[in-house]
Amino acid sequence: MEKPKLLRLTTIDGSLDTLLKGQLRYMNESFEVIGVADDSGRLDAVAAREGIRTVAVPMRRAISPLADLRSLLRLFRLFRRERPLIVHANTPKASLLGMVAAWLARVPHRIYLVTGLRFETTHGALRFVLKTMERITCLCATKVIPEGEGVKATLLRERITRKPLQKIHHGNINGIDIAHFDRTAEVERRAAELRAGSEAFTFLFIGRMVRDKGIEELIAAFDRLAHERDDVRLLLVGKFEDELDPVSPAAKSIIERNPKIRFAGFQSDVRPYLAASDTLVLPSYREGFPNVVLQAGAMGLPCIVTDINGCNEAIIEGRNGTIIPKQDTDALYDAMRRFVADRAATRTMAAAARDLTASRYLQQDVWRATREMYQTL
Repeated sequence: MEKPKLLRLTTIDGSLDTLLKGQLRYMNESFEVIGVADDSGRLDAVAAREGIRTVAVPMRRAISPLADLRSLLRLFRLFRRERPLIVHANTPKASLLGMVAAWLARVPHRIYLVTGLRFETTHGALRFVLKTMERITCLCATKVIPEGEGVKATLLRERITRKPLQKIHHGNINGIDIAHFDRTAEVERRAAELRAGSEAFTFLFIGRMVRDKGIEELIAAFDRLAHERDDVRLLLVGKFEDELDPVSPAAKSIIERNPKIRFAGFQSDVRPYLAASDTLVLPSYREGFPNVVLQAGAMGLPCIVTDINGCNEAIIEGRNGTIIPKQDTDALYDAMRRFVADRAATRTMAAAARDLTASRYLQQDVWRATREMYQTL
């Protein structure tokens, strides 16, 4: 008996590679899974690791009407050829194009998993355009799934859709592989190399180096703290993006000249950086449900996060971190200063972080709940 086809769709192959690692192989036991994304060179590796078929469809993250129309037509033809039972999309552009194309191709089940909502940090005409795109995506979907309660609240408040909204399990797209994010001997060895004998309190940022991740506030707050204390440092792990929402030249200048800031660039394995640090800082303006906060928790790090979707669900104030207002440099500085000054309290939160994360976001639990959702369609 042939297995029903499930197409998982993201804009770029990096999202299939990282956001859905392991889940595609798990679902392939019950479905014929096909991964679809723009190919930057990682699709073949995803196919080999997950044991699935992949299809490259060029897509651009930025709004590009002609290119988007070509992508839409390619997706429509793909869906007509494959005739899947389910198309499940996440990431903004792939979701818009995928849901419209799947509606046109009469795919029976069209699932839109809402992670981040880009319009939350925009204004004017762009905000109207982005909200309209979300409404169209939800309209063409047969099922809309918010990644967390915060995303659900925003969808309702902004009247994006009237469809029933129910997150999967406790939220988050893929859960956390608690066995992988562990302080093994090899991870600790590499972490010791990063620490290089330093006893400085180490703050860590992991993510895209763009404005709406709160980089401007983080650099300003840390630069102020670093002028007051000698026993602090900041590790930055991520990639600068100069096309969408770039970091200001002033912030880049501070990163380059402050000897207590280390820019490590993109890292395929962030575990040594987590193990070499004392606190994760994610002062983002918007998220769906950030994986990096769960990764930090699994590695026993408390977090300083902003009061936004996902972050304020993964962090319980005072137990595994603290929550501050977004775009508030003074609040961020105060939190960072407090974590350094009261290291006993920071260690107490660190000790609770791993168990708290494991109790709510185990990967196998998220996968099982997702498969059960498919099977009830």
